[in-house]
Amino acid sequence: MIAEMIPENGTRRLIDGKERVFYEGYWIKTYPIPDDELQARKTLIRDLTRRLFNHVEHGLNVPGRRLDEARKAYEEETDPAKKRVKGAMLAGALLNRATDIFTHLVELQELGVTISPSDDLMRECGRSLQEALALKRLVLHRSGEEGIDELWGEPFRAFSIPIADFYESRYLKIAWTMRDIDRIVATMQSTIAAHPLFTDLTPRLNRLATAAKCKVETLRTDPEIFEVWSEFVVAGEEVVHFKPRLPHPPTRDELLLIADGERLITDGHALIQYITRARTPMPKTTAHFIERCHHFASGQLAIAAHRAYSAFAANRESAPSSSLDQASSMTPPPKQTRDS
Repeated sequence: MIAEMIPENGTRRLIDGKERVFYEGYWIKTYPIPDDELQARKTLIRDLTRRLFNHVEHGLNVPGRRLDEARKAYEEETDPAKKRVKGAMLAGALLNRATDIFTHLVELQELGVTISPSDDLMRECGRSLQEALALKRLVLHRSGEEGIDELWGEPFRAFSIPIADFYESRYLKIAWTMRDIDRIVATMQSTIAAHPLFTDLTPRLNRLATAAKCKVETLRTDPEIFEVWSEFVVAGEEVVHFKPRLPHPPTRDELLLIADGERLITDGHALIQYITRARTPMPKTTAHFIERCHHFASGQLAIAAHRAYSAFAANRESAPSSSLDQASSMTPPPKQTRDS
């Protein structure tokens, strides 16, 4: 039998009556391109800006549109820690400035005004956006981990390229997000759920992965969002509330292992939530979490080795001396060498 060829990225098919597009191994639900492209562009720019503020650390939008005050506060700050925070606030004010200009330029286009790349407003928008992008390194995700770089350039891309091309680029990022959800869950299953105390975790993780990938591909305006979101929340609660099986009084090492495992389960669920809601990968945070899972697995091996050695030592001490003598007598003598 000839194996089915893997479709090319961008291939579209009807699956269960719904159009899906193939990217990086995943068939992703598609949505129609809005007929009114200018209105769609304006709405998209506004939504993308709001989405960025929803996923970064608190306070980024405190300055609002007070750009000059935010810049002055940043430039005059000497404390490094506070300067980072004020730099993040300046980035937020600059993004608001760029978004305001984007929105007004689209409104002018709706009136039939042609906007050239050399227009003063375009240049001011470009300067604001470039400065915001330069400062984005100071901005953290709400988790306190890495920033999500992908979110910063999206308002500009929504303005500068056709809406159809923007939608297509989003499908690719959704595929990357699905890939990382599967990586996180597979790692948790091969490390945490591989331990006998955590084996019942596997089906819960499978349900969470399925629900998360469905949430990633579903827009909040989709009528199915009520079922999709509730399933995602419930599947996550099942994972977070998981309790390991304790068929016997646990040892001190097992209690420590259980605490580490439960902490990883909570952090893994949180990470899946972050990237699912942002619909964008978090590569540094994901790599760090996967490393922690492998460290947990190596700790399991160390505990198992220690328990096996302890059992061997205890059996040796409790064995009758005659048995030990007999075992010694059964040991073959050392091989004679020519010199001896």
